[in-house]
Amino acid sequence: MSGGLIEVVSGGPGCTVQDAGRVGHRHGGLAQAGFLAPPLAEAANALVGNPAGVACLEWRGPGLVLRVDRGPVQVAIAGPVTAAVSRSEGPWRPMAAWHSATLAAGDRLQLGAAVGGCAYLALGGGVQVPLVLGSRSTHVRTRLGGLEGRMLQPGDRLPCDRRPDGQTGERMARVPHVLADGPIRVLWGPQDDHFTAQALGQFLATEWRVTAEQDRMGMRLAGPPLAHRSAAAADIVSDGVVPGAVQVPANGQPIVLLADGQTVGGYPKIATVIRADLPRLALAPPGSTLRFAAVDAATARRALLAAHADWTAWAAALVPCTPQGWLDEAALYTENLVSGLVRAEP
Repeated sequence: MSGGLIEVVSGGPGCTVQDAGRVGHRHGGLAQAGFLAPPLAEAANALVGNPAGVACLEWRGPGLVLRVDRGPVQVAIAGPVTAAVSRSEGPWRPMAAWHSATLAAGDRLQLGAAVGGCAYLALGGGVQVPLVLGSRSTHVRTRLGGLEGRMLQPGDRLPCDRRPDGQTGERMARVPHVLADGPIRVLWGPQDDHFTAQALGQFLATEWRVTAEQDRMGMRLAGPPLAHRSAAAADIVSDGVVPGAVQVPANGQPIVLLADGQTVGGYPKIATVIRADLPRLALAPPGSTLRFAAVDAATARRALLAAHADWTAWAAALVPCTPQGWLDEAALYTENLVSGLVRAEP
């Protein structure tokens, strides 16, 4: 039996197909790409019964409308967004995040703007675009993966598979999966010696403003300029960089690299965001503020283990739920609604 098929009716800028990323190719100059906020993406996957790493739709900024061309398709949303469902061209009914829902052919799904930074839509069985170097993730700059290596646009059609565990019931989370709060934790360096002692303290003491100059490659922050030890220290021979690297060019304004970040760079890196806190940057829209705190490697490892344990406990607490806002006739017919009634007369 064939799987489902959804079509983009409107919207699409800022929306791409992403999975766990194109791992193992950075040595060849290819960015990893993949989920900006893996815990949220995996939360959506868990709600529809997908295994970890399955391709989802990730959107940042404007919302979009999708229509099911071939169903059923099970969907779930994770992130700070609103959504609504229209069944068979009927009225729009709200659909809550952190719940799954099964849509039939002709149903439409309206996804609101990702005002909280980014959000994810999981489809049962995953988005089945072709694999490129072992991943379905979209990397727009190299036109790799996803749907023709670009953001979605009206008319695009995305196939999905059946839910791999063979179940069709809905699931919900009693509470949203919330990432840790507090300062973004970093490890110093690898070029923190290119900055004055005052700049190091200033980096931690400043409340940095997230600017509108951001995309999946990185985000620029605004605040008091960080001073390099000398003009020459503001430029280095290009060396390897990773997502989370905090580069500081000559103007003193930090740039934090994200999932689509390049593999080498020529700006000194004052610090590197620890892996446990990297997803939080995806939920920092323009105009929000960030603070940083320096930790050691042992603390970074403990933080990653704690984040994984927190997500595992959240996923284990998912429960079956009744579909929201419409009648589940299949479930209704399994119930003994009026026991012993043979004939009713006025």
